[in-house]
Amino acid sequence: MIKKHKCGKSYQHCGVKWEKVGLFSIFTNYFINMISILGTYQCKADSKGRVMLPNNLRKQLLPIITEGFVIKRSVFYKCLELHPMTEWNELMNKVNKLNRFVKKNNDFIRTYMSGLRQVETDSSGRFLIPKDLFLFAELKKDIVLSSSVNMVEIWSKDNYEVSVQNTMKDFANLSEEVMGDKLQD
Repeated sequence: MIKKHKCGKSYQHCGVKWEKVGLFSIFTNYFINMISILGTYQCKADSKGRVMLPNNLRKQLLPIITEGFVIKRSVFYKCLELHPMTEWNELMNKVNKLNRFVKKNNDFIRTYMSGLRQVETDSSGRFLIPKDLFLFAELKKDIVLSSSVNMVEIWSKDNYEVSVQNTMKDFANLSEEVMGDKLQD
């Protein structure tokens, strides 16, 4: 069905941007719900804590980069997590379903949300890591941006290498335990 714009012309002929058509929003929601970030990138942080997104990573995030990101401490490691805003909002929908009259839920939410910040990229593709988070993750000049399906982990190069080495020691058993019964459909 072709809809009419206030100018009287159909959307496809009046020069109105594709956002008005509706297919754009369906496609965008479909794409955003399927975000899968790939790659591990070695980068440098400048003296102010700014990091340039590598071109390949920036291209993957291009459809959603203008919405910004949430940066936070990792729950399990001395690294940071960079969540695209759309992914963060989906996560927050799940967290909001927790019963706040259960103390452990409140404690979890408070701790999980502590120290997080909203960040945006500048016109050069850089984002700023807040000082307290920079210190938490023991970041130095050399850092690693590592994809983790729908978010990016930010590691000091040294801590990343130690973490990968520790995990690789028993990765075969870990793979079987986590994924062994998941791939049979």
